[in-house]
Amino acid sequence: MATVIDKYPKSGDEIRKAFLDFYEKKAHKVIPSSSLIPDDPTVLLTIAGMLPFKSIFLGLKDKPSNRATSSQKCIRTNDIENVGVTARHHTFFEMLGNFSFGDYFKRDAIEWAWQLVTNVYHLDRKNIVISVFDKDTESKKIWEENIGIEPDKIIQLGEKDNFWSSGPTGPCGPCSELYYDFYPERGMNNIDLDDDDRFIEFYNLVFMQYNRDSSGALTDLKYKNIDTGMGLERMAQILQKKKNNYETDLIFPIIEKASQLSKVDYFSANSSQKASLKILGDHTRAIIHLISDGVIASNLGRGYILRRLLRRMIRHGKLLGIKDKFISQLALVGIQLMKNTYPELQNNSQRIFSEIDIEEQRFLNTLERGEKLLNEIIASGVKLISGTQAFELYDTYGFPLELTKEILDEKNIEVDLKGFEREMNSQRERAKAASQTVDLTLEGSIERDIELFEKTNFVGYELLNTEGNIKGIFINSNSVENASQGETVQVVLNQTSFYAESGGQIGDVGVIISDNAEILVEKVIKKKDVFLHYGIIQRGSIKINQLVETRVDKSKRVKAESNHTATHLLQSALKLVVDESVSQRGSMVAFNKLRFDFNSPNPVSENQILDIEKLVNKWILENHSIS
Repeated sequence: MATVIDKYPKSGDEIRKAFLDFYEKKAHKVIPSSSLIPDDPTVLLTIAGMLPFKSIFLGLKDKPSNRATSSQKCIRTNDIENVGVTARHHTFFEMLGNFSFGDYFKRDAIEWAWQLVTNVYHLDRKNIVISVFDKDTESKKIWEENIGIEPDKIIQLGEKDNFWSSGPTGPCGPCSELYYDFYPERGMNNIDLDDDDRFIEFYNLVFMQYNRDSSGALTDLKYKNIDTGMGLERMAQILQKKKNNYETDLIFPIIEKASQLSKVDYFSANSSQKASLKILGDHTRAIIHLISDGVIASNLGRGYILRRLLRRMIRHGKLLGIKDKFISQLALVGIQLMKNTYPELQNNSQRIFSEIDIEEQRFLNTLERGEKLLNEIIASGVKLISGTQAFELYDTYGFPLELTKEILDEKNIEVDLKGFEREMNSQRERAKAASQTVDLTLEGSIERDIELFEKTNFVGYELLNTEGNIKGIFINSNSVENASQGETVQVVLNQTSFYAESGGQIGDVGVIISDNAEILVEKVIKKKDVFLHYGIIQRGSIKINQLVETRVDKSKRVKAESNHTATHLLQSALKLVVDESVSQRGSMVAFNKLRFDFNSPNPVSENQILDIEKLVNKWILENHSIS
């Protein structure tokens, strides 16, 4: 009789497909990965597999089905300094997830997770350790009685480790995590699940069963939900028996190309060279997906993240001895690796290469200016350069500290390393303070309550003054029945003449007034076609169902309209002068200025800027009619 070879998932593509197939057979709807640019103003990038389902968990949107599964591409940069240093920190990663929206709960989630990892991925049960929330006796009992896990392999952890909460208030619940133990022969006495050499957490089951209020009290949710996440890269490391995620087939072909370009063999490289190669492998995947999803390098928001990643790649390429442009060659390998799963990478490849080449050349020119500054410091005859100077070379001109030290060592000049570290820590604190998290609370109750209002009737194109009834009042984003002089409020009206911030144009300012009250309106925003008027009560008091008059500041409206028209003229001029392919990537229209963000295959020259200004001013003087 012929020997039957048990075929099980091993490659990254096979692991992903096996996960989705398994849950599809369990009546889960397969949801394609969402863009890295989320349809969610509270986060900059898609940073978790559950993010596309966030409004469903809150009950703000209809669920696509009772059960869903996805492989979601994600970007996180809050631990960017650890990328390439640890075995499994990444900027780009794929999160495999299965979700229940008020359907199944703990028992099914645990039993199916166990079936998947043992029957589909063929992990040996001796290598699996479970963690549970120490107050979640139900999950512990399921693992012991339904699955048969030995009690000493179920580690009970406190709220810090095994209770998931996206913020101080909102949906939350206990977790149960699956860890892979690379050395089960060492036994279970005094184990530390944070020991990265021995354990890797690869599957997290979140049981969202509570709502936490502002006092910290927990109440049961109307519907209990399941939100899970399995790291594709981590499972690939386990099944492919690699020392770290970078050596799997998901990333290592990019590293091999970087090794070829730098002539630095990965396996014989020293630790710093190996870290640089890993960074190039990791960041390549991030940048091709960011650009494909529409991000353009800039100094703001998502564009800054892309620019930061590209510049880190150039720095580490230089540390490896790569002198010329090289990133597009790595991008080509990354696209070939992922084009079957993400065909948009192939479709957008020319745009990806163009954006990389423009930004890479721009930064290489910046590095040249940094070399000039460094030479000036050397020529001044100093024997010690300050930490501030070294950090300026690093942060502004892209010089890694190692490169600065190497150049200065040859001249017998020292660097204030402690001063540099102080500057670096200050930057990390700034970055940490600005980091984005998934927050299911969404400004207190305002997001939930906004669903209760009818669409605001906007008459501001025809009238600058109109009457309306107050339908909602919020203080600190919490609904109230009335408010008095001096209080800052957000007001919902059934009808308004105030334009709400939209399409980059700032909202109107003015007053909401009645016989016994006046509100100075400072901004107006729109949520789900409901207008929120932000302001301060200057006199009197307001209450629900009160009749008021809205009065828009006419002079400010006219200035905003002029700047809005100017953005259209500017875009037309850019197409004529720079390139027909120029398209809008964002804008800001204020009362005193405008900003127009656009993509362009090439930098705009000073002469072109002058031509654009002349053309726009010519059209303005021609005084065309507007429709």
